[in-house]
Amino acid sequence: MSKIRILPEHLANQIAAGEVVERPASVVKELLENSLDAGADRIEIEIEGGGTRLIRVVDNGEGMDEDDVLLCLERHGTSKLFESDQLSEIATLGFRGEAIPSIGAVAKLTIISRTRTSELGTMVVSHFGTVKTVRECGARVGTSIEIANLFGNTPARRKFLRTARTEIAHIDEAVRNCALARPDVCFSLHIDGRQTLRLERETTMERRLAQLLNFHDELITIDSGPPGPDGISVHGLLVPPEAAAPSSGRLRLLVNGRIIRDRLLTHAVAEGLRSFLLKGRFPAGVIDVTLPPAEVDVNVHPAKQEVRFRDSRTVHHLVSQAVRDGMFDRQQQLRRELFQAPATPVQQADESITAAAAPPAGKLPDVASAEPPSRPAPPSWQAVSAVASSFQPTTGEAEPPRAYEERQTAGLPAADTEGTIRVDELLVIGSYRDLYIFCRNRDRLVVIDQHAAHERLLFEELRRQYVVGRVASQQLLFPVTVELSARQAQLVEASLDILSQMGFTLRDFGGTTWVIGAVPALAGSSHPQHLLLDVLDSLGGDDQGGDGSTIDTILATMACKAAVKAGDHLDDREITALLKKMAEADLFSHCPHGRPVVKIFRETDLKKWFSRT
Repeated sequence: MSKIRILPEHLANQIAAGEVVERPASVVKELLENSLDAGADRIEIEIEGGGTRLIRVVDNGEGMDEDDVLLCLERHGTSKLFESDQLSEIATLGFRGEAIPSIGAVAKLTIISRTRTSELGTMVVSHFGTVKTVRECGARVGTSIEIANLFGNTPARRKFLRTARTEIAHIDEAVRNCALARPDVCFSLHIDGRQTLRLERETTMERRLAQLLNFHDELITIDSGPPGPDGISVHGLLVPPEAAAPSSGRLRLLVNGRIIRDRLLTHAVAEGLRSFLLKGRFPAGVIDVTLPPAEVDVNVHPAKQEVRFRDSRTVHHLVSQAVRDGMFDRQQQLRRELFQAPATPVQQADESITAAAAPPAGKLPDVASAEPPSRPAPPSWQAVSAVASSFQPTTGEAEPPRAYEERQTAGLPAADTEGTIRVDELLVIGSYRDLYIFCRNRDRLVVIDQHAAHERLLFEELRRQYVVGRVASQQLLFPVTVELSARQAQLVEASLDILSQMGFTLRDFGGTTWVIGAVPALAGSSHPQHLLLDVLDSLGGDDQGGDGSTIDTILATMACKAAVKAGDHLDDREITALLKKMAEADLFSHCPHGRPVVKIFRETDLKKWFSRT
């Protein structure tokens, strides 16, 4: 007798249900997706007993007639897919025809549905995969699906469920995810007879996001514009870096309206925020990627929570670039708020015309991929830069070894002046502990971290020099000999080109000994040996041999060591020069390690503190 047997249909359905129906939240997700595919704009969800006693989803979609209600109980019964060619261009949330029969195999199922062209609806009752009742009934247009006694015939599955409170939390998240993807749909959620969530239809993603996740009110808008030749567009909203989340769970990713989990997109968002996020903080918000259905495979995960992109490299680049551009736009808004007077109606009209005529190209260069510019550097860097004027590219002649023997203020003027300090609309009113600069801007108090501000300016200049070709170097009067470990010496030999581009001049002295002849000019008072070891530590942890993020980390370390420190006194002219460079810089809101540079306190905030509201 043959050992291989065909499984009974009810057992096969129970096994299939294990892939689709992991927990009550999985049932809610599948039913919500069916409702959205049916064109519903109002969905009601009722839960009892953590979802095992009762799940009811009622929508006002197009509904089903009797034949369709019965067919939807059959495995692979679907109205969304008919031919294999359609599998590569799926535009609906569901398509396999597995959800309803898989759910019905492990629960008592009641479906009531009515189409707009029918006077009566259809009721079908099924117990654990067996149809018990089919009859006409009075019903409103749409579909109501009731799931009772979930996993009643598979008690082992119930044992693996968590507490009712935990399962309810997962259900709540599933509802919120669907609501986030579709702000044009009204959702209501009742738990054990009590309404816990109600979301009216919204016109914008921003308002829905504020409803759902209680995010920061000053969100960063991500908008890549209309789809390009590849048909891809990126939109979204992110919280400011200073309000970033302590875990990655607050970033929602959508692809063609489908909530997914995807490492590629998560990395792309983090890459776009590189040098703005503190270590241990993660992006939060929502990113929505729209692309032709043929460019993404959604049939790679049983629960359809993962996708595969045909051209993942392009998608990654476009997402990270869109995030960088969003940060750039926020920087310009902050600069106008701090340094520019409010625009008159005529000026606003002129700015609108200029903005409309501007090319929509990416705004921020990427160290990993940027090409050397073919045009001169911006005027703010082309003149004798206040950030770099103390150092000039090496000429091969010996100079005093001041690069690491005295405090550098990176060219900030040293002469004291008397009187009021004003940079555009920013009026300096004092400083605290030689670290925080206090300013006034109309009805706002502005506090600036002098170290973080100077560090950001130095980092951007180092980054610009690196992208152009080579960081300016400072020749040492007395070369420094450094003993390295075998691994460090091997790393130096393998990375000589990168180290040279960073402004180091190194010579092999035999064995594991190397001689430092020059260091990056903007490295300030850092000792050459310590600076080189810090750079090697960063390179040693990089499997890519110096990718963009590693280069940024190294340049950030150089900038941090060169910047004015807490306790370094800046006179009036140095403060003025620092603020002027901030006013000219493209990026200045955060130091390259992610700490904020500027904090703005509005008059309304101060009044609240002192109970004057």
